[in-house]
Amino acid sequence: MVIVGGGLAGGNAAATLREEGFRGRVALIGGEPGIPFGRPPLSKTYLRSEEDLEGWFVKPPGWYEEHDIELISGSVAAVDAGRHNVVLETGREVEYQKLLVATGGRNRRLRVPGAEIPGIHYLRTVAECDAIKQEVVANRHAVVVGMGFIGSEVTASLRQLGVRVTSIFPGQAPLERVLGGELGAQFTNIHRCHGVELLPGDQVVAFEGTERVETVVTAKGNRISCDFVVVGTGIDPVAPDGVAAPSEQGRGILVDERCQTTLPDVYAAGDVANHLHPVFGRVRVEHYNNAEKQGRAAARSMLGSTDAYAYIHTFWSDQYEHKLEYVGHVERWDAFVVRGSLEEGKFVGFYLADDVVKAAVGFDRGGDPELEQDSEMAACLRLVALRARPDREQLADDRVALWSLVD
Repeated sequence: MVIVGGGLAGGNAAATLREEGFRGRVALIGGEPGIPFGRPPLSKTYLRSEEDLEGWFVKPPGWYEEHDIELISGSVAAVDAGRHNVVLETGREVEYQKLLVATGGRNRRLRVPGAEIPGIHYLRTVAECDAIKQEVVANRHAVVVGMGFIGSEVTASLRQLGVRVTSIFPGQAPLERVLGGELGAQFTNIHRCHGVELLPGDQVVAFEGTERVETVVTAKGNRISCDFVVVGTGIDPVAPDGVAAPSEQGRGILVDERCQTTLPDVYAAGDVANHLHPVFGRVRVEHYNNAEKQGRAAARSMLGSTDAYAYIHTFWSDQYEHKLEYVGHVERWDAFVVRGSLEEGKFVGFYLADDVVKAAVGFDRGGDPELEQDSEMAACLRLVALRARPDREQLADDRVALWSLVD
């Protein structure tokens, strides 16, 4: 068994192979130094130097040697499915009987004048996070480009560290594209209350500076002086040559409900996998919970399991003192039903399409759907899984127990 990708999905796949009793050779090929770990603290607690990464390791450092898992450092240039081997950029070839591709993604880089000036940072690896930490001094001025989850979390962390922040993003509100206008308004107010200067509906057209970045220039003519920049404009999936057709690269690697590609004995999991889900259809999900669970599911499929990967997706985000929990998956919806109070900032919201609950979000309310089995968010997860069509008035009514709407 060969696993390409030493991140969360790949590490969980390797662990599962051993836990399920596989005793043959397992090789884990990773392009980053170190052992597999979860990335969430890179934008939050690790960035703020509140914790190290030990608690986020898939397995402790000595576990891989103890369980006879070969760790190979390097990047994969191509996969030869016909010959059942993987070719590393060094020219080394590694044969496989079955292959899991868990190569994740790479930062989407800005292609504007001055984009290579020192002081412009991206965030995905430990080294990139450490470089940002070196910039952090109270009262310095940072520009954050993009207000998706990475941009929003980095913005919050920098403010908590005393850095002045200006955030530039193309939408009208932070996270609006994923969460909608109601949540976008909540995060707009939160960031502004914490002193963030928000520049919505704008984009960077150039960076200026001599030895390092000094000014950010936007399409609306803003010129923002700064000490450093963090760009969080998303990732592009990385698929080795020979696995995904060029036309599919932007969509990731297409896999079926068992995480298997159209190539014999080749599977994919994590950020790079475009998965056929029994509830959501074809989706590619870039969150921690999915990488962890899909890596394990793919490993079981490699061992012969015929079970579909039917995990109801969940994710979370911590910003300042606020907690967001999300279950389900939806890109378009025709109604957003609120239980609780938008004004007070504690509520559960439901995303409906054709009256079906496609997703739900808890904002400072609802509990962890994976750890608190009787919580509101756990009930939301069941509503999504069942494709439930609850009455909207009951859905919004706090006097009606949410679990009573789960058939």
